[in-house]
Amino acid sequence: METIVAVLVALGLGTAVGFYVRVLIAQRGEAAARSKASAIAAEADETKKRLVLEGQEEALKLRTAAEQELRDRRAELQRQERRVTHRDEQLLRRGEALEKRERGLVQKEHDLEVKEAELEDFKAKQQAQLEAISGLSMNDAKDLLIRKAEEDVQYELARRYRDAEERAKEEAEQKARRIVTLAIHRLASDVVSENSTAVVHLPNDEMKGRLIGREGRNIRAIEAATGVDLIVDDTPEAVTVSCFDPIRREVAKLALTYLIQDGRIHPARIEDMVTKAQKEIEDTIWKEGERAVFETGVRGMNPELIKLMGRLKYRFSYGENILQHSIEVSLLSGMLAAEIGANIDVAKAGGLLHDIGKALTHEVEGTHAEIGAEVARKFGIPEPIWRAIMEHHDEEMGSVEAFLVAAAVAVSAARPGARKDTLEHYVKRLEALEAVANAFPGIEKSFAIQAGREVRIMVKPEVGDDVAAASLARDIVKKIEDTLVYPGQIKVMVIREIRNVEYAK
Repeated sequence: METIVAVLVALGLGTAVGFYVRVLIAQRGEAAARSKASAIAAEADETKKRLVLEGQEEALKLRTAAEQELRDRRAELQRQERRVTHRDEQLLRRGEALEKRERGLVQKEHDLEVKEAELEDFKAKQQAQLEAISGLSMNDAKDLLIRKAEEDVQYELARRYRDAEERAKEEAEQKARRIVTLAIHRLASDVVSENSTAVVHLPNDEMKGRLIGREGRNIRAIEAATGVDLIVDDTPEAVTVSCFDPIRREVAKLALTYLIQDGRIHPARIEDMVTKAQKEIEDTIWKEGERAVFETGVRGMNPELIKLMGRLKYRFSYGENILQHSIEVSLLSGMLAAEIGANIDVAKAGGLLHDIGKALTHEVEGTHAEIGAEVARKFGIPEPIWRAIMEHHDEEMGSVEAFLVAAAVAVSAARPGARKDTLEHYVKRLEALEAVANAFPGIEKSFAIQAGREVRIMVKPEVGDDVAAASLARDIVKKIEDTLVYPGQIKVMVIREIRNVEYAK
């Protein structure tokens, strides 16, 4: 029991001691907490003070910055206000200046209108005075001035045209003369002016009866075999062969020569001699065609064209042999082409074939130039060559080679001795030239000289002037080209001369 009491007493004491210890510990903890709380409160106060100070400093800085920015903005606004004010003042001054200028322009326009009205009145008065003095209305005076101006312009144009034409002619004539002269000097060609004869000479007049035969059977056989007309007249020791075809005429002439030499004249023998003559003429035609091609150097010719060229041996124009003329034109064309840098082969071929159509003019309808061009085209001749053939008599030519062929034709036909003409035809041609010249007004005299190659015309000096003389020369040339037919070219020279003669006494 006592143990229990002791234990209880011990427990009570232990509990009291524990409680007391806990109270002491609690008191000590509370004191520490209070001390710590005081420290925390003091620290908080210091932090609060420090934060307040920092906030005050930051607010002060922000306030200062805001005030500075406000001051800057106010200054900028003041500057802008001053600029706007200055600009408004400038605009106001400019507007006043423009308004002043506008008032001045209005006044000037008004003054100008007044002056224009005064000027119109003055012009009307002046025009009335001029019309009264001159006796012409304004329209009449205007027409007179226009006519005068037209005359002056025409005169000036004619004068300048004449000067330019003279300069061009001098340069062209010098160059052309050199080229043509060089080509002519290089060409040494014989003049063939004998015409084909149709007269067969007989050993005696008895041969005429033998050619006629019994009841005319021989002459009928000759005409039937050759296609010619055999004329037996009173001409001593000669008979005449008449036929439009030179080949048949030449065959008949050769056959008659063989018959006369043989002496045996009857229908069977006549047929044999005609056949022999035809064969010989065909051989001659071929040889002459080959000779022409060889002499001119033209290559690639069709054999039929060579035969046609040979047939030109028996064709003549104004007494000039056409084959020889064609050879000469071919050589001249080639030389001229070489001088100016044109196509030599085209020029030579065009010159050789330019009269090929004359071999067929009695068989085909058309001009010899058209026929020749068609034949050349048919046998495969290139276009530049057959065009030169077709255009060698035209006024407008499509190529340089065609012009060269035409020039060579004129040179060959116009040189002395190339052609012959009857005296009657020659005189008529000269009279026609003088008649054309005399038909123009203001002509005093005209003379056709140099076998009709030149016409010299004397004009009355009191009619027109030098410019009118140049215009007259061109008009006469155009009239000659339009109305006359002539070989080569004709030079027209208009002479206007003024002579003043006085005598010292």
